[in-house]
Amino acid sequence: MYRRPVRVAPPGAETALLLAKADGPEQSRAIGQQTGGRVGFFLEVSSFDEAHKAMSDKGVEFLEAPRHEPYGSVAVFCDAFGNRWDLIQSRRS
Repeated sequence: MYRRPVRVAPPGAETALLLAKADGPEQSRAIGQQTGGRVGFFLEVSSFDEAHKAMSDKGVEFLEAPRHEPYGSVAVFCDAFGNRWDLIQSRRS
């Protein structure tokens, strides 16, 4: 059975994510491991503390405490499929 992929993008965006269901057991086993256990996705926000609190309040489990690095504030979390994401607020010069 063919499953049509879904394109996800904010209005007016030039780039998007293309989401597709796994096709068979081999692809199903790879879900959450596409980036070899490393962070593969980034969610950039304008208010790190507000976003971190809102996500935590909704049950998102962060794998680490927030860090404040020279490039900005960041914390790693996993989505429902085991993919690692950085929640990040860049420090603008």
